[in-house]
Amino acid sequence: MNTATHLTEITFESLSLDPALLQGLHAAGFQYCTPIQAQTLPLALAGQDVAGQAQTGTGKTIAFLLAVLAHLLKHPCSEKRQANQPRALILAPTRELALQIAKDCTLLTRHLSLKSLAVYGGEGYQSQRNQLVDGVDILIGTVGRIIDYYKQRVFNLKAVQAVVLDEADRMFDLGFIKDLRFLLRQLPKPSLRLNLMFSATLSLRVQELAYESLNNPQFVKIDTEAVIADKMVEQLYHVGSEEKLPLLLGILQREQLATQKNEVVSGFRVLVFINTKRTAEKVCQILANQGYSVALMSGDVVQKRRGQLLQQFAVGKVAIMVATDVAARGLHIPAVTHVINYDLPQDAEDYVHRIGRTARAGASGLAISFGCEEYVYSLSDIETYIGHKIPVLSVVDSLLIAPSLVKKSAVNSVKVAHVTTKSHSHRANQAKKPRVPVTVATEKVNAVQPVTSAVVTEVASSKCEIVGEMNVSSVSGESVQTQTPVKKRHRFFRKPKKVVTPSSSMS
Repeated sequence: MNTATHLTEITFESLSLDPALLQGLHAAGFQYCTPIQAQTLPLALAGQDVAGQAQTGTGKTIAFLLAVLAHLLKHPCSEKRQANQPRALILAPTRELALQIAKDCTLLTRHLSLKSLAVYGGEGYQSQRNQLVDGVDILIGTVGRIIDYYKQRVFNLKAVQAVVLDEADRMFDLGFIKDLRFLLRQLPKPSLRLNLMFSATLSLRVQELAYESLNNPQFVKIDTEAVIADKMVEQLYHVGSEEKLPLLLGILQREQLATQKNEVVSGFRVLVFINTKRTAEKVCQILANQGYSVALMSGDVVQKRRGQLLQQFAVGKVAIMVATDVAARGLHIPAVTHVINYDLPQDAEDYVHRIGRTARAGASGLAISFGCEEYVYSLSDIETYIGHKIPVLSVVDSLLIAPSLVKKSAVNSVKVAHVTTKSHSHRANQAKKPRVPVTVATEKVNAVQPVTSAVVTEVASSKCEIVGEMNVSSVSGESVQTQTPVKKRHRFFRKPKKVVTPSSSMS
């Protein structure tokens, strides 16, 4: 057994699964159970409801899919079941998570006659509706889209035999709990179905939901330290806000060279997590100006484009993904070599979700965090939650690299000395300089170069997609706030006629 992959000695073959399920598992490369699988599967396969505490990357998706599929195979549907009546319902808080669950379900059901479908917002409304009308056995989706179709009577839930609530805590965070409870009321009684729930935490409100929607559930907890892989290296830099960007550039340069030297097969693949969309836009633009292949992932990116960016990142066409926490959960991106917390997360649980994107399946990974004065207050909660101190490294002068004055692109070159958003320009002018002098390009920029985030910069060596409104200008190394154009006078506007007073007329 390879302990580095957090596997147990329990094999799937020892669980008396259906041969067709075992074929799907072996084809997908699964042989040994993870801790969450080893603890929940024996209970669920025996028909017991389970509420499990497990983060993304622990193998919980395979755990509940195997339990649901085994339950459906063991309990054939009624002859009275209609085509528009799914047999299993799996609810996820985000479309990315729903898509990942559907992908794993397809792998496991390749030798079964069970049909699955993922429904989610953002695209494919009529196509998803048509497939749902044709009939599915396993319905996977987000709460909003499923309620939409349900209220149109596209399907009904009277024949549901198994229910899964994945990332239940996230349902509360995103405000879906009211709609979730509505759907649960449309299902058969909890005692007539298999019920499974998974959550990053088993808070009081999550436990209340478990007792409300599950039938005498068994609670399973996985130690938080167990979800941090043995081959993951954690590092923390205490740094001022004005030094975060130079430190990021220095670390990227260092790690890129190290990756090339070690000949890592997956290449250089970095997730940079930032707390606010505006800062993420700024950092993404600057990284693109430095010649990096970078993309932005935030809540404003439409679903179709989001899927394209994730695919480009997964295959290595995009080396750096700058993301808000919308990408922290539910995404399965293989071979991520580095996770950088440009901002420490304000929620301790999100730290585990973020760094869980790397060091998967026995691979090594590096998780680097910046502790600045704005977000360092959450460090104590994070270290308490994960059960250990994050090793602290010193910020050496050689690791600070100032952004280049000249944009490194082969086409449509724009020289940017300093980038700042319009609303932050005053703060940027008063920001303290880095503690050490840094060498920058000496070429002077004579003209103001406006940069708008509505345009996607795609050049030979860098491409960055910026979402949202950002108006940026720079001149001679200093940030300049652009003036808002004066509105044109309406074409029907007429000057008031001159009023002639009696005195003037008499004269």
